[in-house]
Amino acid sequence: MEIAQIETLLQNPDSQERLRALTALRNYDSEVAVPLLLTKLQDPEFLIRSFAATGLGKKQNPESFAALLNLVKSDRDPNVRAEAANSLSLYGEVAVSHLVTVFRQDDHWLVRGSIIAALVEMQFPEALFEVCVCAVAGEDPTVRSAGIDGFGLLANSLKKSQALEQLLMLKNDEQWSIRLDVVRAIKKFEDPQAKAALSDLMQDEDHRVVAAVLETSL
Repeated sequence: MEIAQIETLLQNPDSQERLRALTALRNYDSEVAVPLLLTKLQDPEFLIRSFAATGLGKKQNPESFAALLNLVKSDRDPNVRAEAANSLSLYGEVAVSHLVTVFRQDDHWLVRGSIIAALVEMQFPEALFEVCVCAVAGEDPTVRSAGIDGFGLLANSLKKSQALEQLLMLKNDEQWSIRLDVVRAIKKFEDPQAKAALSDLMQDEDHRVVAAVLETSL
């Protein structure tokens, strides 16, 4: 699609046409694409803003990075903020501290889940550990579960001892689903404390937790 046609479609009242134009920008370099992507960050449709955020993650330059930082902190829709977080993660190490800060400031489960998943892919164990500690301290069950899974993924990292310590503190949580998550995470650790915790959880009052422990021994 020619750039003149893209510019026209970006102003079309039909959101599907605007989406088509944004998709077409993938064929252009950052110098051309970024200024046009930036024009859609205030679009009334959250899907348009999300697509623009996706584009800014792929068309990287200082302007797109700055725009994503603003978007992840200020957009009214959590879907857009989550997509902006995903795009920021594509910038690598320079984005890590910003993602941790956003995690602490934004308590929406979708945004937090996206950041945990992004940090897992980025392989920055210290940052992942930090957000997982924050995650399990919260009240949202989805985020707590993601945090526990994150601790499990640190079993072969430099943060393994601290991650195991966090899991051991959660093995007696009042929610059976959290204890179940702990079983699945803790089985990744080759450590006497982990094995002892699994033995304790074999006596859990909930049969689903016990079944999960039994699965680890097969």
